[in-house]
Amino acid sequence: MARNSYKKEPLSEELQEELQETVEERANATSSFFQSLFSSERFSSMAFVGYIPLIIFVGLLAIIYIANRHYAERTVREIDRLSREVKEMNWDYKSLSADLMKLTTQSEIAKRVDSMGLKERTEPPKKIVLVKTKK
Repeated sequence: MARNSYKKEPLSEELQEELQETVEERANATSSFFQSLFSSERFSSMAFVGYIPLIIFVGLLAIIYIANRHYAERTVREIDRLSREVKEMNWDYKSLSADLMKLTTQSEIAKRVDSMGLKERTEPPKKIVLVKTKK
């Protein structure tokens, strides 16, 4: 005998009738559900008036959702623009800082003041000492 084989016993008439009744009850329940779902009473003007607050609430939620999405996208664009602006200013700062460092070297200052007639000292500075005298 095969493992998955079994003897098919005929159902008793009583059991067959009970199964048939169960199937008919479920079919009736399903058809009555669809009839009540699509009945004209459900879509009447009075029933529709009852759904108006729900429809308004769902519409308000949709408007808030759309407005929030627009606000978020605008904020992201603003952040991107400000980020690019910060990078550009950082590059400007670095280039200006490098230029200033070059212009403040001793040799550059000497070149610039030479045109004014000032010369760079070649001898070290002298210390002036004040001697206090008694009166």
